[in-house]
Amino acid sequence: MSIKIENLTHIYMAKTPFEKVALSNVNVNINDGEFVALIGHTGSGKSTLIQHMNGLLKPNQGKIFVDGVDITASGVKLTDIRKKVGLVFQYAEYQLFEETIEKDIMFGPKNLGLNDEEALERTKRAMDMVGLDYETYRNKSPFDLSGGQKRRVAIAGVVAMEPRVLILDEPTAGLDPKGRDEILGELYKLHKSYNMTIILVSHSMEDVAKVADRILVMDEGKCVLDGTPQEIFKEVDTLENVGLAVPQVTYLMRELRRVGFELPDDIFTLEQAKKELLKILAKN
Repeated sequence: MSIKIENLTHIYMAKTPFEKVALSNVNVNINDGEFVALIGHTGSGKSTLIQHMNGLLKPNQGKIFVDGVDITASGVKLTDIRKKVGLVFQYAEYQLFEETIEKDIMFGPKNLGLNDEEALERTKRAMDMVGLDYETYRNKSPFDLSGGQKRRVAIAGVVAMEPRVLILDEPTAGLDPKGRDEILGELYKLHKSYNMTIILVSHSMEDVAKVADRILVMDEGKCVLDGTPQEIFKEVDTLENVGLAVPQVTYLMRELRRVGFELPDDIFTLEQAKKELLKILAKN
């Protein structure tokens, strides 16, 4: 299962005075089992790009291949594509509407044509995958939950449709630190335990540093950097030039190196920093 994007261009309100080029000749391959973070300042094209990956938007130019199928070709059943590629929008909890958590999560599978028994089994699996105990939460109203729990119910509603790729647009937006860490932990578990391909759109460099295997950096509708976190977070000047930054701990480590501490230049998480600083303390 892979997503291959070739020469993708998308123009909003083309041939009008309000024409806006959102994507310009983007070429990206996402491989099976990757955890990819998509970062960029507001208006860089992130959300537009992910909405092409399951056919919600059609390109003005270019092609998108999902599992080898050109989803821009005429005659392709996009409903089949959306079974493989699930998309969770920003503030997904605003899409919750049923009176119980069980019914809300079952809604998607039943819309796929599954019977009640099959939809219920998927609901139980999805709740387990996102860390919600079925018996504890099944009959609760989703509106009585915390922000982080609501977000997990919304994610479970997409996971219950059993996509092979899960795309999330700013899944930690607006959450407190506890809720943010819960969501990131569950996404990491989905990726590691179930080998699910995950594409995470985020503004938080700290979030990206914790979970991503690979980072794509968007700027003005183009992918300007593509690499591992170690590679991307070394590009401090480039990131700052496109309105981004590196994790705060990376700036701290750079300052410590500047004043004489012997530290690696690829530290971007608190855990890495703690390990290296303890080594220095042990030597002294």
